[in-house]
Amino acid sequence: MGRPRTNSKAPERGPDLVTRDLRLLLALLLPFVVLATLNSGGYRFGASDQAFYVPAVLERLDPALYPRDSGLIESQARLTFVDETLAPLAETGLPLTALCAALYIVTLVLLAATAWLIATTLFASRWTAVAFVAALTLRHAIAKTGTNTLEAYFHPRQLAFALGAVAIALFLRGRYAAALVPLLPAALLHPTTALWLLIWLVVAAGVAIPRTRLTIAVLAGAALLAGLWLVTAGPLGGRLAVMDAEWLATLTTKDYLFPLGWPVSVWLINLGYVPVIVGIWQYRRRAGLLRERENALVAGCLSLLAVFAAALVLHRAPVALFVQMQPARIFWMLDFLATAYAVWALVEGATPRLGRQVIATACITAFSIGRAVYVAAFLFPDRPMAAIDIPPTDWGRVMAWARATGRDTGWLADPVHAARYGTSVRVAGERDVFVEEIKDTAIGMYDREIAMRTRDRLAALGRFESLTAAQAADLGRRYDLDYLVTENALDLPVAFRSGPLRVYRLR
Repeated sequence: MGRPRTNSKAPERGPDLVTRDLRLLLALLLPFVVLATLNSGGYRFGASDQAFYVPAVLERLDPALYPRDSGLIESQARLTFVDETLAPLAETGLPLTALCAALYIVTLVLLAATAWLIATTLFASRWTAVAFVAALTLRHAIAKTGTNTLEAYFHPRQLAFALGAVAIALFLRGRYAAALVPLLPAALLHPTTALWLLIWLVVAAGVAIPRTRLTIAVLAGAALLAGLWLVTAGPLGGRLAVMDAEWLATLTTKDYLFPLGWPVSVWLINLGYVPVIVGIWQYRRRAGLLRERENALVAGCLSLLAVFAAALVLHRAPVALFVQMQPARIFWMLDFLATAYAVWALVEGATPRLGRQVIATACITAFSIGRAVYVAAFLFPDRPMAAIDIPPTDWGRVMAWARATGRDTGWLADPVHAARYGTSVRVAGERDVFVEEIKDTAIGMYDREIAMRTRDRLAALGRFESLTAAQAADLGRRYDLDYLVTENALDLPVAFRSGPLRVYRLR
């Protein structure tokens, strides 16, 4: 067999081609934002993980907020600089709701633009680049990791990933030092996402530039020592503690934190990225189609599996830090590269033909459009494409009334109220809430005391649907609560009402 043909460098691009590329990319941005949003179920402010981030920003803007819940909010907020970054932007006069919407659009535009740049660097056909951008609108979960490829709201993790994509594009163009720059704001927004991306690119740089390996090893050793100081004697001290059975019991519903408990099907799905990446890389190598630094990019991505394997050893203890870092999210990085390769194999392949490229690109795009229509028309028919502010529903009106109450008031609501009504009391009402089961339990992984507090409060509350007036009044006395919001009719004084929702005074 003859030696494989090589094509280490991308074709030269003249000014005319660059201009056409730019025009085509600009034409793709709006459809990408629309399809990504519709496939995610429509943009919403305050949804899901924003129950973590928005209160932290609100508290930084107004330290008098959340006198009861500041410890819970701070237990996660101190691990990132999201609130320190967003609060000054909100202080310029731009409402936080509008700021989050703007950052959501920035995230999607950045992801689409860098996906285009990556595809046009690695692959020959612009049809492949268009198809890759279209494929990224297909929101999906990374199995049992607590991560989706897209979210229906601004999430710092999504912006950090998009910044990481910028770093990948710069790396593929040989701009090694510049590739580190976008990882700095990514680290401020979501440190663990930035860490996995940094490992990917540092290993890739070591493969691409052999003379840097010693320097990289020295710097990695120094970073490891700094990290050890940080989690032992530094501001994140205590993170190497072993989680006891009582603490772990509060996290039983968060199975994405414990990969060792994954069923076989999840292992097959997540490890399935590896044969896709390796198989298509081998196919491209034999066809002589590998680009410069592509070998390094693949090696760096696959090196994350070694990091994951090492973390699993410490999961068995389990060491708190390695549970909190959620190393299973490295499969998000593999998903990204596997998607790029799979799209190339479908659209272009080793022997590209125009008809195949057009049909494959059209099929991917049509699938995204069809799925977007299905999600919008059938799964969430009552949900608008974009809800920039808190919607004026019964819950929204109750929360607007809550914002007019004293900032030191305490609220009692259905523990799954955020999932039921779309936003939490802390976000929509900007007030303390007795317990929010889904998110408070998740925050408990960062702090044992918070985990115990959440457990104890859920036990004290019992079944919310069966809550009596006497029980509610007792909880109000024991936990210094002022208001109860429920759809149940109770023998308590009504302070406000909207539709089926009643706000009762507890004292």
